[in-house]
Amino acid sequence: MPNVTIYIPAGHMPSDERLAELSSDCVKLCTSVLEAALENVHVIYVEVRHGHGHPVFAEVQYRFETFRTPRLMNRFMEALDDAIERCTGLTARIRCFGYAASNIHARN
Repeated sequence: MPNVTIYIPAGHMPSDERLAELSSDCVKLCTSVLEAALENVHVIYVEVRHGHGHPVFAEVQYRFETFRTPRLMNRFMEALDDAIERCTGLTARIRCFGYAASNIHARN
């Protein structure tokens, strides 16, 4: 953890180069701002059929830590929003969900 999932409408999926840039930005944000270990960061893109709302939806799941304050998470979301807009040209809705370590059961 953290897991960053970005849902993008099929007709607006950026080039592989732009997605690689966005992936790099996401990894940097997770390792620097959220202080996550590199091997625990996952970034995926899901091509979707857009129905209603912002054209991009970003969901971030992370392990709750006391240093990940609302102020820090706001800084993270602002930077993620900027990266998504720069790499896709689209506006994103971003939602972050923190989970206590005792509520996470995981493999690999």
